[in-house]
Amino acid sequence: MKFTLHRALPTQTSSESLWILVDSEDLQKNLNSYKINQLEDILTVTQFKAGFNENLPLIAQVPVQSNTQLLGLGKSSELKAIKLAKIAQTIIKSTQNKFKQITVDLSALPTDLHQLFALNLTQAAYAYDEFKSKKNEFILESIQLMVDQTPLNDQQLNLIHAVQSGQNYARDLGNRPGNICFPEYLADQALALAAQYPDLLTVNVLNEQHMADLGMNAFLAVSKGSDREGRIITLEYNTQLEQAPVVLVGKGVTFDTGGISLKPGLGMDEMKFDMCGAASVLGTMQALCEARLPVHVVGAIAAAENMPSGRATRPGDIVTSMSGQTIEILNTDAEGRLVLCDTLTYIKRFNPALVIDIATLTGACVVALGKVVSGLFTPDDELAQDLLQAGEQSLDRVWRMPVMEEYQELLDSPFADIANIGGPYGGAITAACFLERFTREYRWAHLDVAGTAWLSGTAKGATGRPVPLLMQFLANRVETNN
Repeated sequence: MKFTLHRALPTQTSSESLWILVDSEDLQKNLNSYKINQLEDILTVTQFKAGFNENLPLIAQVPVQSNTQLLGLGKSSELKAIKLAKIAQTIIKSTQNKFKQITVDLSALPTDLHQLFALNLTQAAYAYDEFKSKKNEFILESIQLMVDQTPLNDQQLNLIHAVQSGQNYARDLGNRPGNICFPEYLADQALALAAQYPDLLTVNVLNEQHMADLGMNAFLAVSKGSDREGRIITLEYNTQLEQAPVVLVGKGVTFDTGGISLKPGLGMDEMKFDMCGAASVLGTMQALCEARLPVHVVGAIAAAENMPSGRATRPGDIVTSMSGQTIEILNTDAEGRLVLCDTLTYIKRFNPALVIDIATLTGACVVALGKVVSGLFTPDDELAQDLLQAGEQSLDRVWRMPVMEEYQELLDSPFADIANIGGPYGGAITAACFLERFTREYRWAHLDVAGTAWLSGTAKGATGRPVPLLMQFLANRVETNN
């Protein structure tokens, strides 16, 4: 989706459809400049009050547009950012298979919501039809944003384009089935991305022999049950910058049966989404390359398939992680933390400024927070605040959860240094506490996106979250450092 910014509606526009956002408290003012024929009569007959998401088509009433729609904001002074997505969906669904170019008049929208609304328009325009015989007939290519005063500029529009590209890429990866998207496939995707941006990205891929040589037995305890070998993939962006990198670590369990601790069959198809943390890292790396942000970032992906077999890890098995800590594996379905803990140890070689891991880690986080916000876990108050702020700015929000020493004792094992589960209570917290034991040598935050990385039901599919959050966080970091 391409955006262009216009300060006034041209007398002859190439746009095929015009959408005018209207404030219910100042309806006439929003429309005076358009010289709409018989406007007062139309408003009286239709009883259009510009209520929230209320739509009124004007047929041949505006001289420069043959297809014009009024779209109500309600009281713009009371408009919440969370409502913007519904307005964006109304516009996109009504136009994406009819017009190549549309114009949206943002004049009635509060200026602090302009950037977020533009991002919402790109998010509403996504659809996935890769494996359907009949493809979606979407022809919308560009949107002209028309407004006299706005904080939007070309740099911000470029960032929105980049976020859209990266988020859509993450959604595509998440939506692909496990027979297509498996660990080696993710490695190939990283290599293809590096080939596309050879001046910005370098990629390294570890196979299972490399992992064995490094003592990554926690990771291998997960991947050895599958016929498809695991991979640890690192992508380094702007390696020439003389600054310690931000390291993003993504859980990439391309399909999770639970292993010997087998999951129930109902809904197991959705376990192809268990690699959405890895997908968000790849999406963020692509977005960085398109935005060309001046920041040093490393993306690390722990890619494995968790399958039951004669070689699979048994509940009660004990392994030694790369860090040297021994782990009693009480539940093989708590596998994400096992592939992550060795990866979190491995990335210390990059001397990170800070590390953020992203994982569809626990059903307990979905119970706690639902599918609205992602769980944020960190002992670092400053890092927590930066992520909370970026979440509010991008509307890809997080909620801070505790990582306290009192929870660590729930992970005690009589046979090893640590157990991989902590019992029935506080499951998302004890999972974060498990990871914390492998991250104490650097600043670290954990994002549990089990509730936000994909949707179920009629809208089933990957969301591409938290690519917007991560890109906003990195953009804020660039701005602060400049």
